[in-house]
Amino acid sequence: MHTIPDINTVIGILIPFAGTTLGAACVFLMRDTIRPLVQKGLLGFASGVMVAASVWSLLIPAMEMTEHMGKLAFLPAAVGFICGMGFLLLLDKVVPHQHMDHDEPEGPKKGWRRSTMLVMAVTLHNIPEGMAVGVVFAGMLAENTEITLMGAFALSLGIAIQNFPEGAIISMPLKSQDGLGRGKAFLYGTLSGVVEPAAALITILLSKFFVPVLPYLLAFAAGAMLYVVVEELIPEANEGEHSNIGTIGFAAGFVLMMILDVALG
Repeated sequence: MHTIPDINTVIGILIPFAGTTLGAACVFLMRDTIRPLVQKGLLGFASGVMVAASVWSLLIPAMEMTEHMGKLAFLPAAVGFICGMGFLLLLDKVVPHQHMDHDEPEGPKKGWRRSTMLVMAVTLHNIPEGMAVGVVFAGMLAENTEITLMGAFALSLGIAIQNFPEGAIISMPLKSQDGLGRGKAFLYGTLSGVVEPAAALITILLSKFFVPVLPYLLAFAAGAMLYVVVEELIPEANEGEHSNIGTIGFAAGFVLMMILDVALG
């Protein structure tokens, strides 16, 4: 197995970060905050992309790798999924952060600035996305799995697409509500995405130690991503009036990611 990332892998793990950076750059192009209806649609869209990616790019390949287990082929996927959910639940409890539409911070009390807490919240749910990209490219580099280069790029591109609105959603309020300049708001929005290529690279470099448990890792990443969707994105997309906008966004994101994975995979 090759564990040193080649040029395709490096490009693949940087694509999601580029999506976040481009989204954060919206702070230079737009005057005010994102309209609530647009934000609902974008949150729903991001949710749809992450759910479809979890199913087609992570859980289904995990079960395909364990077909030799017969009726127990679901076991590694189920165990990995639960562990991924538990991992994000733990991070949610031990890392100080604050969600965009909430007045009270979560996790241990640290007295950090609101802008720092907001960036930490986004950083938290970027960790599983980075892990997901890393584990899929690790599976591709292993050469003995069903994961193809185009399939890995499909996941990377899908996450980049949903990172674009996320970058805008974090940088715009930092400028308008927290009084940061455009440059600082852009920098904070961009930094929230740095953890993705870092998590992906660490996962790939360590992959030689856990090739036999690759199905568990794929499902782990899926569980972590879906924790973010259920705990944060969908509730925020459905708050208040016009929750159907978030639902429409979810459908669009889900279908787009499904098409990307099937067409490119």
